[in-house]
Amino acid sequence: MLDIKFIRENSDKIKEVCEKKGIELDIDYLLSLDKKRRDLIKKSEGLRFQQKKLGKEERKKAKDIKDDFKKIKTELKKIEEEYEKLMLLVPNVYSDDTPIGPDESGNKEIYRWGKVPKFDFPIKDHIQLGKDLDLIDFEKGVKVSGFRGYFLKNEAVLLQLGLIMHAILKMSAKGFKLMITPTLLKEFTLIGSGHFPVGKEDIYQVANPGKLADGNFIKEPLFLTGTAETPLLAYFSGTTFKESDLPIKVCGFSPCYRSEIGSYGKDTKGLYRLHEFVKVEHIVFCKNDNKESDQWLEKMKLNSQEILEDLGLPYRVIQICSGDMGAGKRKMYDVETWMPSRNSYGETHSASNMTDWQSRRLNIKYKDSKGEIKYVHALNDTVVAMPRILIPILECYQRKDGKIDVPKVLQKYLGFKKIPSSDVRI
Repeated sequence: MLDIKFIRENSDKIKEVCEKKGIELDIDYLLSLDKKRRDLIKKSEGLRFQQKKLGKEERKKAKDIKDDFKKIKTELKKIEEEYEKLMLLVPNVYSDDTPIGPDESGNKEIYRWGKVPKFDFPIKDHIQLGKDLDLIDFEKGVKVSGFRGYFLKNEAVLLQLGLIMHAILKMSAKGFKLMITPTLLKEFTLIGSGHFPVGKEDIYQVANPGKLADGNFIKEPLFLTGTAETPLLAYFSGTTFKESDLPIKVCGFSPCYRSEIGSYGKDTKGLYRLHEFVKVEHIVFCKNDNKESDQWLEKMKLNSQEILEDLGLPYRVIQICSGDMGAGKRKMYDVETWMPSRNSYGETHSASNMTDWQSRRLNIKYKDSKGEIKYVHALNDTVVAMPRILIPILECYQRKDGKIDVPKVLQKYLGFKKIPSSDVRI
């Protein structure tokens, strides 16, 4: 959410941002609602002032004022409801160096690392490797869980747990406070993170939210989180920090759920696009300064890059263009990892600077050195998302004899160097 004063003073710029981000929103209509809203507030305050000045003998006039006040209050409520809905749709202003483009075709590669592996034997994709080595069972996954269901088995389980341990220990060493976050969320958390109202179709709603301690059914809707970013942000909702407290650095682990309705027909096989997965995510709150928050974005992106370099996986960094970055983002990067079966890079990490677009929704502020209250800037980035990251690990580390080498950095967590780790299968 943007400051309405900023929208009033920069309406042409906001219209341009809507166009470049592909968002249909009538800014002039929003501003007309804002004017009506302010006019009605002014009128109601004037009537309240008159009401206070009237004596007891002026009862008829007092009744007329009370009736007028009720009418204004009813009209104001209607206008404010529409105004608030539209305010949630106003996009953040992208950075000056953001590429301009209508969709992913406008994204720009800015960096590559690692040597793409060359194989002197016919390679297998992670689906075949998972089947041959009894690491992944998609057939039973679909039988038990439905479309996009899966079971991880044997060493794949240990591989994923090792990745989690490596990621959270690395982030703890970098000064990030660790959390395991809730997966059941109230609606305000998803409005606050910007996943509602746009993107609501990709979030699961719980049909039976349960009962309260007194036995009454919970009436407030509950939803399954699609990322630990949402509960991490909401944890600090309504908080006012001291400037000396900043930056706030938190890393969260969470199971995640996405209906993937918005990506119907894409990547329907394998581990790339799933309904349920797990992620280690980190967020930062910093001062309300674009230069400082952009610097934090670069640092957070490097954390993702370091994870992939630890694993020895080739990757590239993509700067996301205006039409592909989403409403709330000032600047965004995707990190894509080489996946041999696709003969291309696939997205495994995403980093975004949201400035104060989320913190305004969640009322997260700080008091600066001059005593002024400002909204923090909020940033988020993937540390590691699983099991998608297993795709490049299994495929890049496959061997001619059908086995898979374990990345060196994970061997200390797993206790073995190759998969299968023994001739005995579970």
